[in-house]
Amino acid sequence: MGIESIIVFLIVGAIAGWLAGLIVSGYGFGLLGNIVIGIVGAFIAGFLLPRLGIGVGGGILWAIIHATIGAIILLLLIKVIKRA
Repeated sequence: MGIESIIVFLIVGAIAGWLAGLIVSGYGFGLLGNIVIGIVGAFIAGFLLPRLGIGVGGGILWAIIHATIGAIILLLLIKVIKRA
């Protein structure tokens, strides 16, 4: 993996984490936290969405959407666990 790929990976994670934080109100983790939430969200979505029969296209926009969906799922799970 080249440095360009790592930079894109971090940017997509940051944007996805930030968007998920806006959608799931009450969560703001700063830049580093947003990157982590976005990257973990991308892994979650990469695991769940194909099993549900949901496929997304290629490209950076779809990568952001994909990671955002996973990050939203992650933040909702965190919210449920904190309430319990």
